[in-house]
Amino acid sequence: MKTITLLGASGSIGQSCLDVVRQHPQAFRAKTLVAGRNAQQLVKDALEFRPDCVALADTSQAAAVAAALEGKGIEVLAGHDGLLEACQRDNDICVSAITGIAGLEPTLAALASTRRLALANKESLVCGGSLLMQAAQRQGVEIVPVDSEHSAIFQALHQQPRKALRNIVLTASGGPFRTWRAEAIAAAKREQALVHPNWDMGAKVTIDSASLMNKALEFIEALYLFDLQPRDIEVVVHPQSIIHSMVQYHDGSYLAQLGAPDMRSPIAYALTYPDRAALSVEPLDLVSLGRLEFEEPRHADFPLLKLAEYAWQAGPAAMIAFNALNEEAVAAFLGGRFTFGAIARVVVEGMQREWNQAIHGLSDIQDADKSARRLAQALIAR
Repeated sequence: MKTITLLGASGSIGQSCLDVVRQHPQAFRAKTLVAGRNAQQLVKDALEFRPDCVALADTSQAAAVAAALEGKGIEVLAGHDGLLEACQRDNDICVSAITGIAGLEPTLAALASTRRLALANKESLVCGGSLLMQAAQRQGVEIVPVDSEHSAIFQALHQQPRKALRNIVLTASGGPFRTWRAEAIAAAKREQALVHPNWDMGAKVTIDSASLMNKALEFIEALYLFDLQPRDIEVVVHPQSIIHSMVQYHDGSYLAQLGAPDMRSPIAYALTYPDRAALSVEPLDLVSLGRLEFEEPRHADFPLLKLAEYAWQAGPAAMIAFNALNEEAVAAFLGGRFTFGAIARVVVEGMQREWNQAIHGLSDIQDADKSARRLAQALIAR
């Protein structure tokens, strides 16, 4: 039986991961559960899965969690230090599913006590890719991606010689505004942006999908995961979200991974690799699908996608700023402070500044992140 530390247990990916564990109780045990603020969900999951330890970032709810789990033999930790302590508990697999740059430090902490990192936190690589990849290599931790696109690429590259690779194709659904005109996109409201056509995700990721920022982050993530250059990656819009991504080889062949848009599939693969586990997911009905469509991204209407390559070329501090500006703008949008189009305006204007400070470690990343967030707040207030 493989033991699992689950970072972001109460989120969308975390809940899907626990469902995989639920379907395979003889194969996996959720040994440590880490959550941010959702104490009610954490308690519910702890009572069902009986981990050794749970951790909640929000200290104000720690006493309530401890009281609910009293006498259950489950250790309760809280706050920043408690969260990091929980991350360092020994396990076979750490599933990193905390949203945003908040997931970077816990993920780095978990590398010391795990043998496999199932990575669903793309911002960790965007903001600290070199640091994370080098730490994993140094400590002998294998990284298996959980994002559906990167899982698809990982599977298509399996046991293929890298010299045969021509490029990879990242697919994007296009989000809820794929067919909208620019003026309507700019004026879109919160409730419109949160209706994703294919995927059931948390609010932040759903908004990023609507702006194609999610694909921009995945573009940078793929560069690190697969040791690529921007010229090696093509992004295409695929409205059905059936082909999760594909790889083209020099002989003209494409290897694609297909499946229903259900995150339990890539999660299960990351947990069982190189094997596969049976899952209760809806099988594809290819006849009913009838056709698969592909389109060029509309960069003029979704400018954040192109900024990914610029951020990569500009260096680590620029990628940190790119993510921070977006996180702050999305939070303001979800808080009702402006319409959808302002997200891109904040990020584009913020990226016009010079972001060239040296990044050597976690403290440098955190300083650059704080600097970019101060700028974002100023731009949002204006």
